[in-house]
Amino acid sequence: MGMKVLVIGSGAREHAIAATLLKGASVDEVTVAPGNPGMELDGIRTTHIDPSNHAALIEFMQSSGYDWALVGPEVPLMHGIVDDFREVGLKAFGPTRAAAQVEGSKDFAKQLMARHAIPTAAYRTFTDYDAAAAYVAEHGAPIVIKADGLAAGKGVTVALDTQTALGALEDIFVERRFGNDDLKVVIEDFLEGQEFSLMSFVNGTEFWPMPISQDHKRAYDGDKGPNTGGMGAYSPVPQVSDDTVEQAINTIIRPTVEALAEEGTPFTGILYAGLIATDDGPKVIEFNARFGDPETEAVLPLLTSDLDEGINAILNDEQPTFTWRTNATALGVVLAAKGYPGKPKKGTLVPAIPTDSDSHIYYAGVKKPKHPENQDPADLISSTGLVSSSGRVLVYETVAPTLQAAQSKIYDTLDTLNTTGFFYRHDIGAKALEAIVPNNPNHIE
Repeated sequence: MGMKVLVIGSGAREHAIAATLLKGASVDEVTVAPGNPGMELDGIRTTHIDPSNHAALIEFMQSSGYDWALVGPEVPLMHGIVDDFREVGLKAFGPTRAAAQVEGSKDFAKQLMARHAIPTAAYRTFTDYDAAAAYVAEHGAPIVIKADGLAAGKGVTVALDTQTALGALEDIFVERRFGNDDLKVVIEDFLEGQEFSLMSFVNGTEFWPMPISQDHKRAYDGDKGPNTGGMGAYSPVPQVSDDTVEQAINTIIRPTVEALAEEGTPFTGILYAGLIATDDGPKVIEFNARFGDPETEAVLPLLTSDLDEGINAILNDEQPTFTWRTNATALGVVLAAKGYPGKPKKGTLVPAIPTDSDSHIYYAGVKKPKHPENQDPADLISSTGLVSSSGRVLVYETVAPTLQAAQSKIYDTLDTLNTTGFFYRHDIGAKALEAIVPNNPNHIE
């Protein structure tokens, strides 16, 4: 009998994790809770259990004979789902509530880095609007404003002028847009350089880095528009040197996992480091306590070893093996509903995107229509039969020998589809192309 694994979450990240697990020779069954109907197209099971219902998830694991669980999103981690699983003897891959604070509180992470001399931007923490606004007025722009708690990737404002910075403070303290009861804001110096994401499998003081990737947070081409949860990613990132990555591992990842262990909050799971390559070396922008989204959809397709065997080894305190495809690029582009990240348009038929052995669709905000009989049969021919249910609808990903080839393949396909009611960025990967070939005439505006 092979392994049975539960993945907790519902988005494209969880779809990519589940699909990668299912490829493993040692896995018989993967269920995602709650998942989405797009995952079922890949033979992935779903169960309508809310990730906040820890008791129901535990009951499902025990009654269905599941071997272990992987926690995708951050909220269940902050609410101690791994602690609850461990209490009843179940294995879960992810950090405890205490260790997950590295993502759950920007202030916790900043203080940890300060105590252990881990390179990051200079910062101050404030708990009221007036003091924060006075600091912004004195410091000037550019400056970075971060809501302290979780904000689904949208609580960070890179303010290029003081007016924008003050608006961000109003959102946090006055409008309470991020719903924090205990209001706190971290204000950081602005850092210049190429951003990149470095995720690692971690077990206490040991860790196994993945290939680096680069996310695109702004909604529109040319890094314009509001911050989103991410509009696309690619891996590897050729304009960030191997030396820089090595330096990041030695000056950031290793001291961080050692610091967490030393301070009594040892970390097991995925440590995501959002980094920036500055003239003074790599520095930390943020930590997450789980797989990034959409970076996961661009990194896991490069994995050549068995994901289940690797994670299972970590859960049993054994040495895992992770091997990665080299001399290839994975690139994923998010198809989002019009209006995202504000009020996304729901209920639009999702177009069917053709795939091959090197490309994949990872579904996120999709559902089955309530009244499928009302759909025009002509429309259904060119669609998945699913409709949009939230902002980020899917990630279209491919692996190709070069970044240019991956980009061409994705956009040659997307640009021929009827994407009425949706939008996507046309420049995922353009920063790398510009870095590889300065003034590249083919780069996408």
